Amino acid sequence: MTYAITQTCCNDATCVAVCPVNCIHPTPQERAFGSTEMLHVDPAACIDCGACADACPVDAIFPVDSLFGAQKRYAEINAAYFADREPEPAPDGPNFHRWGAPSFERGLPSDFAPIRVAVVGTGPAGMYAAEDLLLHTNAEVTLIDRLPVAGGLLRYGVAPDHPSTKKAGEAFARFHAHPRVRMHLGVEVGKDITVPELAAHHDAVVYAVGASADRRLGVPGEDLPGSASAASFVSWYNAHPDVAPDAVRLSAQRVVVVGNGNVALDVARLLVMHPAELAATDIADHALAALRDSPVREVVLLGRRGPEHAACTASELLALTHLPGVELVVDDHDPRTGAAIDGAAAGDRAALLRDVPRRALDWSSPPEPGRRIVFRFHSAPVEVLGEAAVAAVRVTSGTGEQDIPAGLLLRAVGYRGLPVPGLPFDEGAGTVPHEGGRVTGVSGAYVVGWIKRGPSGGIGANRTCAAETVGTLLADAVAGALPSPVHPRRAFRRLARSRGRNVVDARGLAAIDRAEVARGRQHGRPRVKLATVPALIAAAKGRRWRRTPV
Repeated sequence: MTYAITQTCCNDATCVAVCPVNCIHPTPQERAFGSTEMLHVDPAACIDCGACADACPVDAIFPVDSLFGAQKRYAEINAAYFADREPEPAPDGPNFHRWGAPSFERGLPSDFAPIRVAVVGTGPAGMYAAEDLLLHTNAEVTLIDRLPVAGGLLRYGVAPDHPSTKKAGEAFARFHAHPRVRMHLGVEVGKDITVPELAAHHDAVVYAVGASADRRLGVPGEDLPGSASAASFVSWYNAHPDVAPDAVRLSAQRVVVVGNGNVALDVARLLVMHPAELAATDIADHALAALRDSPVREVVLLGRRGPEHAACTASELLALTHLPGVELVVDDHDPRTGAAIDGAAAGDRAALLRDVPRRALDWSSPPEPGRRIVFRFHSAPVEVLGEAAVAAVRVTSGTGEQDIPAGLLLRAVGYRGLPVPGLPFDEGAGTVPHEGGRVTGVSGAYVVGWIKRGPSGGIGANRTCAAETVGTLLADAVAGALPSPVHPRRAFRRLARSRGRNVVDARGLAAIDRAEVARGRQHGRPRVKLATVPALIAAAKGRRWRRTPV
């Protein structure tokens, strides 16, 4: 028996570090690492020890003979990755399994005095950096987040029906109460605390602020009511405090989503899933109530290019083809679509659509009975139509332009970073300029995650990204290049609390967690998230929030 890696692979390569026979590829030392959608177990080399399954932070690895349903395909996917490939040589040296430790030019962490490092952002990128610092150095770490709760992308970006992916947060949570960690949640750098003030209290500052802005379409009518970013929709169903519970109105039978990446697929899936399946997740209670009453029956995914260029991962597309009670259709309006699907090689994303019905659709009629997701490739929006709200989307087609009636348009065409006051910013790329994670022109400042490399790569990609940045930081520490803090260690806590009365520490975060889990227990759910800042603050202080969950 061998093991196989399945859909929820986070690509952080924890499994690689524990495999005794080097049967999981690509490893971080291989050129393909970071460019593949997931990691793969070589069935010819696997010795069935189960070490990888035990170590996987997102429960993505299973014995092949235990796979069922759509998961059975992953035995083939893992095996296919190694077909006709030259065996990878086993890495040499005693430090192979320590690939995750940051490296720096000379010396050891003991070569410099303990340093104080602030990490701004508690999502995966920031927490991988904090983990490296805490496990491999004697640094003291200050965790800062503008929201009064930790988690970032894991809490507010992962779809609620992907609970295994969220388990990566459990690995990070063990560092929240680490003896060398001080947590200050609800503090916004650039507003409550300035970049120079933060630098004056720390030897180094790592900015892991992500890419929270969405890209626009740049077409007429884009700002009509009923037109929004997929990012705001994701935040809405994940109970993000920045998005009001009534921000999304589901009042039409058809929704158009521009884009076909993983976020677009998440949005489409949740719009047509049976609400009973979502009722056992941590979806926001207001979103669950809205989806229960939703008239949406059809979601149209627009792709500017062909199916061979779909931006989603094969695993997410494969999961969509097995969504219970939901029909998948490919709009056959352009002959290039069918040709690309029929000619796709086995394992390509386009090949996964080979068994999906293809037909030309009549957009002048209401959606057919039942629930369905329509893939429409070679089609881009050119105008959003409507007077008081979105009524239709005009799109390109094989014969010109066509209007698709819809009551909601969601754009899922990418994210971009926002400037941090006091740091340089590349407007074109939406990132902070850097060299190996070291911010250009600002001593002691570093970046990690999407604000460093742009909005690419999933949760696990942040691990190698953080290792590079922390390695650069430690090299600077060994070289004596870090500026010394002006203020004593306890001064930052006093400063943060002087700027806001509602700063949440590790104890308050634990109280929020207990409150949400208790709310969920009452309704047979893993948790019911508190969706506003006042509710989160009240829970952190041990007070009850009176709103009753759905």
